[in-house]
Amino acid sequence: MTHPRITDSHCHLDFADFDEDLPATIARARDAGVHRMVTICTKLGNEPKVRAIAEANEPVFYAAGIHPMSAAEEPLVTVDQLVALSQHPKFVALGETGLDYHYTADSAEIQKTSLGVHIEAAQETGLPLIIHARAADDDMARILSEAYRQKPYGCVMHCFSSSAELARAALDCGFYLSMSGIAAFPRSKDLRDIFAAAPLDRILVETDSPYLAPPPHRGRRNEPAYTALTARIGAEAFGLPYEEFAKATEANFERLFAKAAAWRP
Repeated sequence: MTHPRITDSHCHLDFADFDEDLPATIARARDAGVHRMVTICTKLGNEPKVRAIAEANEPVFYAAGIHPMSAAEEPLVTVDQLVALSQHPKFVALGETGLDYHYTADSAEIQKTSLGVHIEAAQETGLPLIIHARAADDDMARILSEAYRQKPYGCVMHCFSSSAELARAALDCGFYLSMSGIAAFPRSKDLRDIFAAAPLDRILVETDSPYLAPPPHRGRRNEPAYTALTARIGAEAFGLPYEEFAKATEANFERLFAKAAAWRP
């Protein structure tokens, strides 16, 4: 059986959870129709390992940045560092960066500073920004919107599970919302409604694996193959056949992640 092609726009293949079976994990993804994945580096010290995974596996691309929950304990990255990393042919986005006031509100100011550096690098390179936002909707909307007005850039709100107001602010800038396994949880109807109210041409899908496995795997390790499970829930939310929803999210990914779309082995 041939599955429609889709992309896992956000996973963490460098995590120890995949050390024992990464080749099999990638093979299962491709069998499920997940023909491409972007693995995310959250601390620059891990960038060589993440880069090596992308270099060794044809369907894998990568991004790098400082996760907001690590912003206070990692050296502040510079725009020049990020621009230098972006020269790699399989480096396709900046981040993840953003704001997390749920766990790390005490480091809010350094998070904002780090976010600003990543935004400037996105503006300079033309690569999209990958945003993590939790319990920081007002600051997140303000910072992203103000920077966009100064100089436009591309952006995806990764693993989006915030308010309709933040979704609207992001969409007003032409940004994208990414559906993770959270959107497939039975109690996430309000979140699915936020996605369904958004333009179809601004929706991506992801796993954020090894976290947030969708049903029927909830509570176990997530992996890129399960992008297809979340995408099926997304198709239902939009009232579309799976094939049509998959085609739309592929087109969206290639529009935002143009470097990945243009890459040839």
